[in-house]
This record gives sequence, C-alpha cells and structure tokens, in this order.
Amino acid sequence: MKIRLNVRSEVYDALAAELAAHGIELSYDAQLMLSEVNQYPDYLSGKLGGESYHIAVSKVVWIESLGHDVIIHAECDAYKTADRLWQLEKSLDPKQFLRISNSVIVARGEIQKIRASLSSKFVLTLTDGAEVTVTRSYYQMFKAQLGI
Repeated sequence: MKIRLNVRSEVYDALAAELAAHGIELSYDAQLMLSEVNQYPDYLSGKLGGESYHIAVSKVVWIESLGHDVIIHAECDAYKTADRLWQLEKSLDPKQFLRISNSVIVARGEIQKIRASLSSKFVLTLTDGAEVTVTRSYYQMFKAQLGI
C-alpha cells in the first residue's frame, strides 16, 4: 500500500518510520493521503524535473491551477503538485494565504502592490514579479480580508 503524508515536519520522520515498519510505502503519487486534523502543514509536496520535493510553506508565493495541473510558485522555482486547488486552500492557514480567483491562491505576505482595475477587479504584483488578478467573484471578500 502506498500513501502520502501531509503532516508537520516535527512528526513526519517518526510517522514515516512507523508506517514503513508496517510495510506501508510513502509515495508522492499515492492515491491516499494521511494528514493531521486542525494543523497547517509546514511544507507542500511537488515535483520539478521528475524529482519530488518538499516545498516549505514559508517559501510559497502563489499557487495556480492551469487546467488539470496545479503549480506551486515558490521563491525560485515552480513545482507541479498532485493536490487540487480546493484541497490546498483547505489545508493552508487562512491567515497566511488567500484565494483570489477560481484558479489562484496567494500568500498574503508576498503581495507587493495592489492596483485597482476595471470591472471591480484588482491586479496584484507579487514579490516574484508575477501579476495576478483578483476576480469580481472574490473582490468583496479580498477587500474585507485586507481591510481595504
């Protein structure tokens, strides 16, 4: 049996060893995921160039969904993840991350500039230079969350 772990780094190694002792293999591509209740992860799992990585949540700038692919944009690289955007939204701390459209989640601390746009939208410039749009559906919630 293969599973994927989505737990805090403090318990990851001990839990991984315990599962391995019971013949359970850890795999990024597993269909089953074991996660902690009421805890936000310290890292996300992603792939870059065929290699699996743990991406520190503190390094995540924004996350986007492109068709069936979900891309985690960290400080230096973009990683593909098997998680769906709605799963990531539920697992990430809402004090640190904010959904701004059906296809984008941003790290609040990575917003460098907010520019008003036409049709009740905002264009955000992030610390990595990316520009993303707060869509009309998320406009009021965005304003309320940031106190604009």
